[in-house]
Amino acid sequence: MVLAPMAGVTNVAFRTLCRELEVARAGTVSGLYVCEMVTARALVERHPVTMHMTAFASDESPRSLQLYTVDPATTYAAAKMIADENMADHIDMNFGCPVPKVTKRGGGAALPYKRKLFGQIVRAAVTATEGTDIPVTVKFRIGIDDAHHTHLDAGRIAAEEGAAAVALHARTAAQRYSGTADWDQIAALKAHVTAVPVLGNGDIFDADDALAMMAATGCDGVVIGRGCLGRPWLFAELSAKFTGRPLPVPPTLGEVADIIRRHGELLTDHFGEDKAMRDIRKHIAWYLHGFPAGSDLRRALALVKTRAELSELLARLDPDVPFPPAATGPRGRQGSAASVSLPEGWLTDPDDCTVPAGADVMHSGG
Repeated sequence: MVLAPMAGVTNVAFRTLCRELEVARAGTVSGLYVCEMVTARALVERHPVTMHMTAFASDESPRSLQLYTVDPATTYAAAKMIADENMADHIDMNFGCPVPKVTKRGGGAALPYKRKLFGQIVRAAVTATEGTDIPVTVKFRIGIDDAHHTHLDAGRIAAEEGAAAVALHARTAAQRYSGTADWDQIAALKAHVTAVPVLGNGDIFDADDALAMMAATGCDGVVIGRGCLGRPWLFAELSAKFTGRPLPVPPTLGEVADIIRRHGELLTDHFGEDKAMRDIRKHIAWYLHGFPAGSDLRRALALVKTRAELSELLARLDPDVPFPPAATGPRGRQGSAASVSLPEGWLTDPDDCTVPAGADVMHSGG
């Protein structure tokens, strides 16, 4: 089970919280918790924001880092830097970002359409880490849209070029985060790619969803994105389900409040109090999803400025409220499907190896 990299979410604070809750509620750490996606170019250039994003806890193991990249040469330099400087124990590569500012320059979910370039990028990372214990894995979507599926070729090419595993978010870029994930495409990829493990991603919001995906598709593991927003204890539940142990009792509202306080503390350690409290606001909305909290208290929490204020406001919640059935289901980005912005002529030649211009200028990776 893998925590999917999410920009502005899976920083060292959130990953630490997920690990702590897995230990507290399931007695083990068996999840792979991946760092926020960073741009290979910005990493090589040692952009200060990017370097801060790659922070790991002193006891975090394995340290997993995801790269957004479009250029084989930059990919090699970034992977070599990670290996030479012992920055991480695992490299994942993201070819699934559907954000228009990324795809319109040929990055993210647009890039696997260029089969040869995609293969060169994967090979560059694998070559840079040869002789080390650092595996390279690859995550992608079904394709650009329903007329341009790329996942079967992407999985085959990634495995041929030395990737240790592949993961499929079972939506097209056109879907973004809307609609329903097509788990049948995970099954198709699993049947098509037999040399390396295949992981599934999309519409896993509780432990039963994960088991249902694995049963329906035969995939070797699951990648959790939006399902853990405001639910960092989900990995403890998954761990228990996968090992046949009793499922931990869902937290009461009082226990959720304690988790929010701990999250705020960890964010403060990483960002400082001012930025931490601005960052915790979006998490609070996810944490309280489905719980009775009252509109006035929700508004106050949405404007919280200090940890002391956060603690005082959380103390107003009724600690005995049990976890409600309404607290399950989708959270975070959903939106609606839309046509995918692509560079002019992008679909003309899938064998074109030209590196897309300007697609790697964002230090956040999109």
